[in-house]
Amino acid sequence: MARASDIARLPVAAALASLNSRAEGLSAAEAARRQGEFGPNRVEEARREPVWIALAREFSHFFALILWLAAILALFAEYSEPGQGMLELGLAIVGVIIVNGLFSFFQAYRAERALAALRGLLPQQVEMLRDGQTLTLPAADIVPGDVLLLGEGDLVPADCRLIEAWGIRANLATLTGESLPKARSAEPDDSADALAAHNILLAGTAIVSGECRALAYATGMRTEFGRIAHLTQTAGETESPLQREIRRVSRVVAAIAAGLGVVFFAIGYAIGLPFWANFMFAIGIIVANVPEGLLPTVTLSLALATQRMAKRNALVRHLPAVETLGSATVILTDKTGTLTQNRMSVRELYLAGRHHLAAERWPRAEDARLREVARCCHSLNFPGGKPSGDPMEIALWQFAGPARAAPQPVGQIAFEAERKRMSIITRDASGATALWCKGAPETVLPLCSGWFDGSTSRPLDDEARARFRLAQNDMADRGLRVLALAWKPVAEGAPADERGLELCGLVALEDPLRPDVHDAVTRCLAAGVRVVMVTGDHPHTALALAREIGMVRGPAPQVLTGEQVRHLSAAQLQLALDAPEILFARVTAEQKMTIVQAMQHKGEIVAVTGDGVNDAPALRTADVGIAMGLSGTDVAREAADIVLLDDHFATIVNAIEEGRAVYENIRKFLTYILTSNIPEIVPYLAFVLLRIPLPLTVIQVLAVDLGTDLLPALALGAERPHADTMRRPPRRRRERLLSWHVLARAYLFLGPLEALAAMAGFFFVLSGGGWEYGDQLARDDPLYRQATTACLAGIVLAQVANLFVCRHPLLPPWRLPIRDNPLLLAGWRRRSACCWRSPIRRSATGCSAPRRCPSMCGSMRRPSLLLLLAQEARRVASPAPCGRASAATSPG
Repeated sequence: MARASDIARLPVAAALASLNSRAEGLSAAEAARRQGEFGPNRVEEARREPVWIALAREFSHFFALILWLAAILALFAEYSEPGQGMLELGLAIVGVIIVNGLFSFFQAYRAERALAALRGLLPQQVEMLRDGQTLTLPAADIVPGDVLLLGEGDLVPADCRLIEAWGIRANLATLTGESLPKARSAEPDDSADALAAHNILLAGTAIVSGECRALAYATGMRTEFGRIAHLTQTAGETESPLQREIRRVSRVVAAIAAGLGVVFFAIGYAIGLPFWANFMFAIGIIVANVPEGLLPTVTLSLALATQRMAKRNALVRHLPAVETLGSATVILTDKTGTLTQNRMSVRELYLAGRHHLAAERWPRAEDARLREVARCCHSLNFPGGKPSGDPMEIALWQFAGPARAAPQPVGQIAFEAERKRMSIITRDASGATALWCKGAPETVLPLCSGWFDGSTSRPLDDEARARFRLAQNDMADRGLRVLALAWKPVAEGAPADERGLELCGLVALEDPLRPDVHDAVTRCLAAGVRVVMVTGDHPHTALALAREIGMVRGPAPQVLTGEQVRHLSAAQLQLALDAPEILFARVTAEQKMTIVQAMQHKGEIVAVTGDGVNDAPALRTADVGIAMGLSGTDVAREAADIVLLDDHFATIVNAIEEGRAVYENIRKFLTYILTSNIPEIVPYLAFVLLRIPLPLTVIQVLAVDLGTDLLPALALGAERPHADTMRRPPRRRRERLLSWHVLARAYLFLGPLEALAAMAGFFFVLSGGGWEYGDQLARDDPLYRQATTACLAGIVLAQVANLFVCRHPLLPPWRLPIRDNPLLLAGWRRRSACCWRSPIRRSATGCSAPRRCPSMCGSMRRPSLLLLLAQEARRVASPAPCGRASAATSPG
């Protein structure tokens, strides 16, 4: 297929010859042959991994493997020593794996609807010439060399070279991000860039006005549209910071659990415990140190944040993206449709020698003629009474306001790229004829001989021309699109001639900002998040808008164009990004993706916003992609991780706040859940080293890990963002979720305090019941049951206090109202009920039946595994001491 830059340079006849085509189109036989050679004109799907592999991955990541190993060890222990509670533990762990795997799969899995969205942007039927006849055929039947007939409102189905054009203007926003339609003509163009060539129409763009005949030179995946689709399909999924941290936490937890198991195995060996009993003891220690609740807590924390974000108009498509956005250090934002509304409006006027805001809508004598030009000089259609066509003309027509009796058009001088202007000839009810002209000031002013100063016509001398040019430059430097509007009466029967016009004034149009954009950018900067504009629009327009919203505040920001980016090496681009204020203009889809990758190589966590097809590759490559839900294309929405339902840039700031809260909540959970490991381990350590009755059974450990601990831990995962969340900078990229600070706080401070409370309760009950050191207690002894329950109650109550301590790393618990988190109160009640139903209360009333507590807090009918191991250790190490009944020398 022909290259766009090559075919754009050729004259029409040579362009047809280069594709062995004719002005009347291909023959049916030749078209069929080319269809077989080049294939159908559609976007092909890139090969994707099978669904079963994606599902299997949810059950085979590192932490899932740790849980599988823990479950296998628990089931193996149950097989070796039945009835010790290991079966329940193993099944519970397997249940956690399955539930989380399925939930994560259905959240992360998405059918690749981006392909369907891409196809949806291309027309299904198109008019073309075959054998000189006009046929309406499916767009998929287009082949290189076909001659297409396109007009206003049509979507371009393939990359085409214009061979005839009548007032053609095309909207390229979906591919380039430019908000203004571009004029197109059939004349040769020496531009090396297909996006800049004025005789090229690209697939996926729209014709807003005019008619044309176009020669298709690229179809399907060979089009610029197909190339962007390929970039989107092949851009790999980026692992989120949270996923990386969970992987690291998994390794640390595995190392700690395995290390403790080895240490206790060595201790057992040192005191003479038999190998098999010692091995089972080590398995119990390893399983007890695996935080089975980590996965459900992370999942719930993300899901709750997702629900809160949905209420704030941010739809999360992939759960890990919630936390990723919270850790973002840079937002690369598109301009058109993201910061602006992707619609044109009149912002400012220059007439009668003065600037006026367009918001001053009341007609005045000095601007009546200007508004009449805006009302009459257009090529709009009015289906159903509503204007349809060029957005710029719609904006001018709306600015002009209604007219009592609009004159009827009787002729026109069509817009052409070379002329940069258009004229409409009208006749009113009285038969008076007039010519109305609008266009670029540099082409309209030379045709004017006078200008309106209010209602007075004055000669357009050099001084007046200089004032108009100065006003034009001033408005253009502020990023506005400036048009000159002129008028003249036409004598009856006189030819249409644009010379001798009266200049009515200058009109400046803009793509207006979205509400609250300025405040949102300010909040991002206050939160330490850098905002960088990456747009396909003109550098002057981009810089002016960046200054208006506060994105750029310095006197000399760095502005890089796509052409400059193309000539920079990877190292040069990364060094350029060190500039304190930088923005990018005139960039292509591939260059935008390159900028994202350069930011990531610098260690930044990058969020990208966009709404067009050209944004899709960057959205997919970024750490988190954010698409506009209302104005965005389906392609952008499907490539993104988060969709803004209201299209407000300010919603991003709310989403960042929620994302930061997720990370803090998971850290709170880790502190809370790891703390209980110490009071669970210390009783076994004391049992082996101090030769006392085992203060805590395996079932009681299970009750803490998967019973009383689970709901409070989930409550910490549901904490709302704190008021100071957006006043802090993003966390450092090297900052760890499971940091030494978290480990030290859990294992060296809070954990030992809980262990002290639990062991104090255990010994308090024993000593109150007459127990002396060295006495053995039978498993069914009421005193032993009360003492173990007291130990469990100590852990549970200490964890209740720990629940409130973990809510904030600095603030005291009373500064954080409980009503802000209903789950917190539910978790507290759950723990209180657990203690209230415990066996220590039953025994106080005389009940000593060895039955299971409904809340799993009491001992079991059968001895625990670790108690059996203790019996064996004592038997080997020393004879049974004197004390209570000899039949109860072992708690086994």
